[in-house]
Amino acid sequence: MDTIIACNTCGLTQRVEPLSAGAAAECCRCGSIISEHRARSLERTAALSLAALIFYVPANVYPILVMNYHGAYSESTVWDGCVSLFKNGQWLVALIVFFASILIPLFKLLGLFYLTATAKLKSPRRQRERTRIYRLLDLIGPWAMLDVFLLAVLVALVKLRELVTILPGPGLLAFTAVVVLTILASASFDPKLIWTAHEKAS
Repeated sequence: MDTIIACNTCGLTQRVEPLSAGAAAECCRCGSIISEHRARSLERTAALSLAALIFYVPANVYPILVMNYHGAYSESTVWDGCVSLFKNGQWLVALIVFFASILIPLFKLLGLFYLTATAKLKSPRRQRERTRIYRLLDLIGPWAMLDVFLLAVLVALVKLRELVTILPGPGLLAFTAVVVLTILASASFDPKLIWTAHEKAS
């Protein structure tokens, strides 16, 4: 059954036939992509989410920064940073770091796993709720703040290099991998698959 879609770029409304896996439909007026059927979307999303979840553990267990100041050696994890900020009265910043670096990535990964599993099973239940979950995951995506976090680490490395020896810890690489893999997993998921069971039933 054809679907009527309005182009997000020029606004032209047009009919689009069902697409095969890996195919995309272009707007006949401006050439923008108006619909696409991502090949093996569920498999890629599940694989990327699982990889991100594996990296999530060392990202929060291993130190992000390793400092050496005149023989005094210290390591800092993401959780240590949250605790230090809270103890120093920076509770708002501590909450932002906690949500953006620990809670939101975990919530996003669990949400993607739930959406992938229910779409793979072609479950006809709670499709509206699952669509809202997808929109929520898409909304909170920018709060991963990878650029802000890495910029803060870079500033620390540059500003303090003459006073202390600061080295990136193994947790930094794992944290970066979690954020990048989570972004790729979100981009791989095709939300149309949530309604596949509904279309086949109707």
